[in-house]
Amino acid sequence: SFLFSCFLLFHDMETKNATELTEFILTGLTHQPEWQIPLFLLFLMIYLITIMGNLGLIALIYNDPHLHIPMYLFLGSLAFVDAWVSSTVTPKIVTTECFLLSTMAYDRYVTICKPLLYSVIMTNRLCMRLLVLSFLGGLIHSIIHTGLLLRVTFCNSNIIHHFYCDIMPLIKISCTDPSINVLMVFIFSGSIQVFTILIVLISYTLILFTILKKKSTQGIRKAFSTCGAHLLSVSLYYGPLLFMYVHPGSEQADDQDMIDSLFYTVIIPFLNPIIYSLRNKKVIDSLTKVLKRYS
Repeated sequence: SFLFSCFLLFHDMETKNATELTEFILTGLTHQPEWQIPLFLLFLMIYLITIMGNLGLIALIYNDPHLHIPMYLFLGSLAFVDAWVSSTVTPKIVTTECFLLSTMAYDRYVTICKPLLYSVIMTNRLCMRLLVLSFLGGLIHSIIHTGLLLRVTFCNSNIIHHFYCDIMPLIKISCTDPSINVLMVFIFSGSIQVFTILIVLISYTLILFTILKKKSTQGIRKAFSTCGAHLLSVSLYYGPLLFMYVHPGSEQADDQDMIDSLFYTVIIPFLNPIIYSLRNKKVIDSLTKVLKRYS
C-alpha cells in the first residue's frame, strides 16, 4: 500500500542523513479540537455504512445465480474496490476504479448497441481479462510513483496537510526538486484519466445514438435505466479526481485538496452501493428475496 511506501521512504531518509526529517504529522481534516469528536462519529458512521453496503452488494451478487453475468461481475468488483478504498485509501486502488468505470461503460455499450451479440462479445474469459488488466494497471501505476518518491528528501517541514499519506501533499513539503515527480503524476494520472474518460464518452455517445433510433418508449426507458446509475457514478467520481491529480501544478489550497480527496475516497464509496442498488431492478428483486427468506 501507499502507506508502506511512505515507511520505506522515511526509513531510507534516516539512513542517508541524520539531519533529514524522519517523523511526519498528518494534520487531519481540522485543527479545531471541538470538531474532532463530531467528525470522528460522522465518518465512523459513513465508513460502517460504506463497508456494509459494498460487502452486502458483493454477497448479494455472489449468492444470486441470476446476477452471475458480466454487468454484475464488474459491479461486484467496483464494490470491492470501494470497500478497499474506504479502508486503506491507497492511490493505486483509485486508479483501478477509473479502469473499472470505463470497463462498465463498454459493457453498457455492448448491452444496448449489440444486444444479440452480447453473449458472444462479453464472454467470461474477456470479463476476467478486463478485471485483471484493471487491477494490474492500478498496481503498476502505484509502483511507478512509489519508486519515484524514493528520490525525494524532506528537511524543512514534517507537517503533511492531509488526512492520509498521498503523493501531492508529500511532494509539497519536500526539499528536493520534485519536478520529475510532478511531471510523472501529470503524465500518468492524466493519461489514465483521459483514456478512461474517452472510453466512457465514446461508449455513451454510441449508446445515445442507438437510443434515439429506438421507436419503443419502453426500450428507451429501459436503456436510460440501465445507464443512469453508472453515468451518475462516473460524473460524481471524475471531477474531484481531475482537480487533484491532473492539475498538480495549480495553486490550490491544502483544504481544497483534502476536500477533493475526501469526496472520491469517502463519499463516492459511500454513495455507489446506494446509486446502483436503487437504480437496478434485478438488485432490488434479489435483495427482496433475501429479506423475505430471513423474515
